[in-house]
Amino acid sequence: MRVSVIGCGHLGIPHAAGMAEIGHEVIGVDTDQAKIDTLNRGEAPIYEAELPELLKRHTASGQLRFTTSVAEAAEAADVHFLAVGTPIDADGRGYDMGQVFGAARALAPHLTRPTVIIGKSTVTPGTTAKLADLLARHAPAGRDVEVVWNPEFLREGHAVADTLRPDRIVAGVPSHRAEDIVRELYAPIDAPLVVCDPPTAEMIKGAANSFLGLKISFINAVADMCAASGADVATVAATIGMDPRIGSGGMSPGIGYGGGCLPKDIRAFTAAARQLGADAAADLLRAAEIINEHRPASALDLITQALGGTPAGRDITVWGAAFKPGTNDVRESPALAVARLLQDRGARITVHDPHAVPTALARHPELEYTTDLAASVKGAEAVVLATEWPHYRDADPAALRDLPTEPLIVDLRTTLDPHRWTAAGWRVHQLGRPAVGTPQ
Repeated sequence: MRVSVIGCGHLGIPHAAGMAEIGHEVIGVDTDQAKIDTLNRGEAPIYEAELPELLKRHTASGQLRFTTSVAEAAEAADVHFLAVGTPIDADGRGYDMGQVFGAARALAPHLTRPTVIIGKSTVTPGTTAKLADLLARHAPAGRDVEVVWNPEFLREGHAVADTLRPDRIVAGVPSHRAEDIVRELYAPIDAPLVVCDPPTAEMIKGAANSFLGLKISFINAVADMCAASGADVATVAATIGMDPRIGSGGMSPGIGYGGGCLPKDIRAFTAAARQLGADAAADLLRAAEIINEHRPASALDLITQALGGTPAGRDITVWGAAFKPGTNDVRESPALAVARLLQDRGARITVHDPHAVPTALARHPELEYTTDLAASVKGAEAVVLATEWPHYRDADPAALRDLPTEPLIVDLRTTLDPHRWTAAGWRVHQLGRPAVGTPQ
């Protein structure tokens, strides 16, 4: 099929590359000419596993190309994916839908034949119907332009894998014709296809992300209880995760969720619950937000305890800038929130990350950065592990032992084997777990 992807960011680029990989002819659209030029050279402007290979292969073959022209995309394609951003709005509680409706308005005058618009962005329930009305008014094809809502469930760092090998595909369709097009479009992908009405598809995405946020906030609240009682949250999480009604996914205690999706999606879903009059649901969701917002402060308390006093005047290394491993995205990064809190308390901070230093430096130039792991810990009085990159889990604690002033590591992601590190001479502190000291 001939498809366009409007919006080339963390969602649109992997989706465009994935559609080309399964055999479709794809044209990606974005307003940023420099980004378009980079993509047409087969280069990835974001860090995602598998993405560089797909871009290089399919731009070289002509299966995938990019443009700034919406008119060119409308002429080339019969199916248009909307993959633009829906950032949080000015009041901090809902989505800014400007890019979604702006993309639809830009596309509408060029839609002269029956067309299917497929929304991928996360939106407020009711958006599909509003877009359908807008397109019916402004597109020459009128009601022959149909709107499907097909929410993405991509994990940053795994976006290509989740596009090509998803655990489910959800499509909210307005007609049998639109359903047939969606089935043909995704026929090469072996995954369950859930077909429903558009409002249900919109609600599925918001509910899924909000439940994940609730789960993360719950185990972090339990981690605080474990810290107060002397219990071990890692054992608690692993054991309750054995219950098939609960499951272990998302049950890793740490410093909370960040990135461009979960924080804004839960805020917006909370606001939607309030608007719908579901006040009990809104209160529950707001409680999850509050727990997440307090996680950097809980981390600061643990670091202060591990140091035996204030961080002021201390040289502290923070391992991790990305909000999670596998991506260079630093939006609402808990790791950087901790780094900035420490700096505000007077600590001298050096941040290490294997892939996210350029994006972190652009957003937070007040911090010092390095991409050299050994150099990052030299002279440090404490190392704070804030993003669970495998680079840190797999590091050799014995080789690093003599580089810091004090071999102290505060693992905020419960990702290290504390016995391996203490055997190499380190003191290890982890959120919600009893401290492990160096052997006598």
